[in-house]
Amino acid sequence: MQNNYHFLKLLSPILEEKLRGAVISECYTQEKNECIIRFEINTKSFFIRTSLSPAFSCLSFPNDFNRARKNSVDLFPLIIGQKIVSVTQTPYDRSFAIALSDDLLLLFKMHSNRANLVLFQHTTVVDIFRKKLKQDSELTPTALAREVNWRYENFKLHEGRPQNLFFTFGKVTWKYLTDTGFYNKSTDEQWLSIESLFCVLETPDYFITEVDGHLTFSLLKVGSIRREFRDPIIALNEYYQGYALRSVFESERTSLQTRIRKRIQSAQNFATKATDRLNALKTDNNFKVWADVLMANLHAIKQGAERVVLPDFYHDNTFLEIKLKRTLSPQKNAELFYNKSKKQQVEIEHLTQSLKEKETEWNEASQALEKVAIITDLKTLRGVGQQYEWSSPDDDEAPLPFHEVAYKGFRILIGKNAQSNDRMLQRYSHKEDLWLHVKDVSGSHVLIKYQSGKPFPKDVIERAAELTAYNSKRKTESLCPVVVTPRKFVRKRKGDPAGAVVVERERVIMVEPKL
Repeated sequence: MQNNYHFLKLLSPILEEKLRGAVISECYTQEKNECIIRFEINTKSFFIRTSLSPAFSCLSFPNDFNRARKNSVDLFPLIIGQKIVSVTQTPYDRSFAIALSDDLLLLFKMHSNRANLVLFQHTTVVDIFRKKLKQDSELTPTALAREVNWRYENFKLHEGRPQNLFFTFGKVTWKYLTDTGFYNKSTDEQWLSIESLFCVLETPDYFITEVDGHLTFSLLKVGSIRREFRDPIIALNEYYQGYALRSVFESERTSLQTRIRKRIQSAQNFATKATDRLNALKTDNNFKVWADVLMANLHAIKQGAERVVLPDFYHDNTFLEIKLKRTLSPQKNAELFYNKSKKQQVEIEHLTQSLKEKETEWNEASQALEKVAIITDLKTLRGVGQQYEWSSPDDDEAPLPFHEVAYKGFRILIGKNAQSNDRMLQRYSHKEDLWLHVKDVSGSHVLIKYQSGKPFPKDVIERAAELTAYNSKRKTESLCPVVVTPRKFVRKRKGDPAGAVVVERERVIMVEPKL
């Protein structure tokens, strides 16, 4: 109801009293769909902030407003230095106009998602704020004015459809009438209700209220009243601040709920796949069986055999065909199968532990989702996001800054570009990782991930160096120098460009660039 005709009709004379004779000193925007006008009144300034978002249009009057040094654009240059002549309400419309010297007129058209500021000189449009609303360039100063016959005789002609006659009331007013039993009354009783309503709208109090779950500005006692005011400017300022805060809250709550649901879904997906894999591993003991059968029949296996058929004593001595590596002895083939069986056990243990962790994560996320649903203030909401480390979704949603290669049990991370090199170094590295980079030219940062208690094998370092050389400007050279050093000896100085680092200790190896 902040843009309702009946409210603007009360606001316009108050603004005229404040602004008559004032001079406009600034008009600019620094937020999309927001216009700030500064008026100089004697030695004081008065501000009108007009928010014209399609989702929410509203006036407010901040006591002070500090203009940003950047991202600020001047608007309506013709009105700068102009004196205010009058402020007038458009008859029966959600708009009012400020008349200026030099025959200029600034129209505040508060038409919800079609709200706009339109500047006229004489009767011609010379500038508009929301230029997408091209039809506003064809307006005239009197085009929005309407004539209304609100006499009893006309009311009787609109019996059964009073909204068509009292089109200025708006949703909040009709809810107020509905809540007071308007539609259950006779025609004469309805007319008395309308007359009584007009009396209230002439000298109302101003309310910030909750109507159908939405924070609402009202001239009537409707919904769940939050605050009550006598001054319309103070009321509108408080409503604007409350709505803005509510919008931030709702936006952050929706974002947090989305991220939590993603965590829940991710945990569920992982649990499904991990459970299937775990069940498959628990029922797959082939490697151990093959190893045991080979060890029991070493004497019967010829050296260099590619496959053997042996009795399976685990399954009633049915025959079992086993493929072998001909370059290995029967005993070494058995050892190979034992090793694979051990890896399966390690994977089983890892999956079991991961499932427990995902179950914990799922429970925490489910509890957090329940908490978020009942939170009513921004501070508590952000506290929940921080408690569960879900306050910043960017890291989860952004792609990883590196490609990963596995080589002989070691993870090798290769940065994608200069910015990714920085992000990989800052967020995905450990001080004991091994860092690699080509000598003296640009290229990817490369990390060999540290494994506790394991030294970096020479062939792993060489393979990582080959990849480092290939992902650089030296990729076409026959031999390439590559710097190798622990991550703890690599640091980034403040102000350095993306990808630039300082290396305190290094050794250089020569390798052939290879993918």
